[in-house]
Amino acid sequence: MAGLKYMSGFGNEFASEDPRCPGSLPEGQNNPQVCPYGLYAEQLSGSAFTCPRSTNKRSWLYRILPSVRHKPFTPMSGGDLTENWNEVEPDPNQLRWKPFNIPKSSEKKVDFILGLHTVCGAGDSKSRNGIAIHMYTCNTSMIDKCFQNADGDFLIVPQQGEILITTEFGKMMVEPNEICVIQQGMRFSVDVFGETRGYILEVFGAHFELPDLGPIGANGLANPRDFQTPVAWYEDRTVSTGYTVVNKYQGKLFSSQQDFSPFNVVAWHGNYTPYKYNLEKFMVINCVAFDHADPSIFTVLTAKSTRPGVAIADFVIFPPRWGVADHTFRPPYYHRNCMSEFMGLIKGHYEAKEEGFQPGGASLHSIMTPHGPDVDCFEKNSTAVLKPERVAEGTMAFMFESSFSMAVTKWGLETCHRLDKNYYKCWEALKTHFNPNWKPSSK
Repeated sequence: MAGLKYMSGFGNEFASEDPRCPGSLPEGQNNPQVCPYGLYAEQLSGSAFTCPRSTNKRSWLYRILPSVRHKPFTPMSGGDLTENWNEVEPDPNQLRWKPFNIPKSSEKKVDFILGLHTVCGAGDSKSRNGIAIHMYTCNTSMIDKCFQNADGDFLIVPQQGEILITTEFGKMMVEPNEICVIQQGMRFSVDVFGETRGYILEVFGAHFELPDLGPIGANGLANPRDFQTPVAWYEDRTVSTGYTVVNKYQGKLFSSQQDFSPFNVVAWHGNYTPYKYNLEKFMVINCVAFDHADPSIFTVLTAKSTRPGVAIADFVIFPPRWGVADHTFRPPYYHRNCMSEFMGLIKGHYEAKEEGFQPGGASLHSIMTPHGPDVDCFEKNSTAVLKPERVAEGTMAFMFESSFSMAVTKWGLETCHRLDKNYYKCWEALKTHFNPNWKPSSK
């Protein structure tokens, strides 16, 4: 959207005021007896008050009316949104989904909230420890309606169609090949411009961070300066017909009514904000000699658990890059993992599954379930001439990786009708190359 402005940096202490009200941020204190312009002061806390300074998250919002002025929340249908991980029996098989269907607007108007579908997850929002993965498929903008997730953070990955997200902090336009994070408790509304689809990684009980770089040093991967936070924008709008606030709380949806827009924040300051990031800005690290570095070198954001080095969830991408490793089978190797791996494809063809894995689809390789290149990929790359080559040009695949053993929902296994029942066949033609008489070649 032309004219949108952003502030740069990850986790910074930001301060912003709508230019229509200069001086709307109080000077020298957070909560004056009377705020400039007769505004209300309201703090949004994303961490316990007593968290260490490095993890303490909060922002102060200066708004025309406080968010507490609303009618009581009442239960509403959650549709295909769920936190029930016991709907169906566990399935340890390799799972792959064809591109998820987007409803036609001529048949049914579906906005972002109505278009949320939970695919898999684990843990519990009540105990603040867990993860959920959702798809959104929608065709209509949210009208006089906003969403608040009291359970956790949303990392949103658009795959088809740009989305204009209005938040209490300002507006963000997020396009495919960009991501955004809406942190716990932040109210937002989504405008779309046609048939729209994307992926959501939700985490309970932790916030996303940049991964530690260790021996990589100070620079590399996703650089802090490339993250963008919106600037303050407000609307002073009375909604006599009622404005709906939808609250996701303990895995269920609730709605309440108020007669004014919640996007009435004239100014704000703090370090607890929504933000966006362009995946093209990721500085790729890769092997330049032989073998593979672990895919953790492609981590954009991580939500840490209490165990050092073990994530509730990592967001990992597989961007265009150079492959130069000598004496090496270059695509991903065959693998069994103590983590769950959910993959999606924004665009292009993923190198290890050029057929069958399509943009807008997904795959899940559960804990200790074997996976790896299909037959064609293995045969082609076992005999390929190893010269420097561009890998994944025009492609962007990603992975939500989690230490949780994720259960698939009934919608994911049955209702969506997108599960590829023939996925296992891509490995069936793998044949033995074993030669008991093999001898090393003489040099």
